[in-house]
Amino acid sequence: MTVRFLLIIAVILVLLLCIKMKTKRQRIALLIGFVVSILSFLAFLALIFSAQRTILWLLLLVFYVSLIAFLILWNIIKTKTVYLILSVPAICIFSAMIIIWYYNYIYKIPTVTEESYLYRYKSSAENNMLAKLDEESNLKLIDNLPVLDGATALYPVYASFAQAVYPEKEYTTTKAQVLCTTTAGAYDNLLKGEVDIIFCAAPSDLQMKQFYDNNVNLKLIPIGREAFVFFVNKSNIIDNLTLKNIQEIYSGEIKNWKELNGANQRIKAFQRPKNSGSQTMLEKVMGNIPIMKPRRENVSSGMGDIINQVAVYRNFTNAIGYSFLFYSTEMVKNNQIKLLAIDGIYPSKETIQNESYPFSDYFYAIFIDTDDKNENIELFIEWMLSSQGQALISKTGYIPIWNEK
Repeated sequence: MTVRFLLIIAVILVLLLCIKMKTKRQRIALLIGFVVSILSFLAFLALIFSAQRTILWLLLLVFYVSLIAFLILWNIIKTKTVYLILSVPAICIFSAMIIIWYYNYIYKIPTVTEESYLYRYKSSAENNMLAKLDEESNLKLIDNLPVLDGATALYPVYASFAQAVYPEKEYTTTKAQVLCTTTAGAYDNLLKGEVDIIFCAAPSDLQMKQFYDNNVNLKLIPIGREAFVFFVNKSNIIDNLTLKNIQEIYSGEIKNWKELNGANQRIKAFQRPKNSGSQTMLEKVMGNIPIMKPRRENVSSGMGDIINQVAVYRNFTNAIGYSFLFYSTEMVKNNQIKLLAIDGIYPSKETIQNESYPFSDYFYAIFIDTDDKNENIELFIEWMLSSQGQALISKTGYIPIWNEK
């Protein structure tokens, strides 16, 4: 309401000023200046809430200043050459259109992000995709329910545990007994004492140090196996990489696919945020070899607040990314990517189980071992390692550890 009122007042003032102007040329200049101001304000709002790119802010500034300069000179210098100044705002508009088109095109490229496909696995969802036992669970917990948290990719596993063992009700990912705050968030919540069991890959060195510095006895119980996989656009002719190739790509030594007998394209090597489960796995793959600085992108966290974060994987023809096998093939189901064989071994349930695929590892049920811990923690984990718990892991799509017991 206030904006409308101010706009009406501005229109009235402009009309009054037009009447006071002595020449037609001055009146036209005033009207053009008013229209430009309104359009610039609208463009400013549009940029805040849509494109959010620094170059567009600069183009808007040049556009506005050049038009004001034209209006001033138009009233002072009576020559047609002044009209050449209008080429500047025209170029600004054309450039902005190209930039906005480009970024719209980029954001339409399919992504693989460790974000929420969890709605398919919520207990409240009709025909949810949680694995279910063929019979009644041998364990039923009524009270003192351990609070669960973990990695996004493992949510279908521990949510199915809760569905089988906990009292029947809706469990959400943001409150009550079953959370999902990603690997980094789960480790933080465990350290703060806000959750009882988390389901993740092994902690990074930094995460382990945080528990050590707080004199916390962290207990990791392996409950299943999973593969860490690398993927590219399905049109990429590369099907296999060696461990050395991966290390050379992510150290920045190899920069073009042609160095690996692929297309002459610069490699876009995407990474995950520090302390995420998949980034911790990449660090293990790299060993002592430093990882190059990750690709970044500008993201708005609010009105005009631009921050930098690790760029999410976008399925460019020259991109490479990584995640876990179940997440990338079952939760995301992106048919525009293909998994890469490593040293000639393709990631599959069979190659994970026989340990021929080089990047397979345990995932864990993790808790803090104290004298006053929830009495149901170890009881629940013992059930996870039973035939019923392992059956749910297998039905979900992960590899149980039956054959190792």
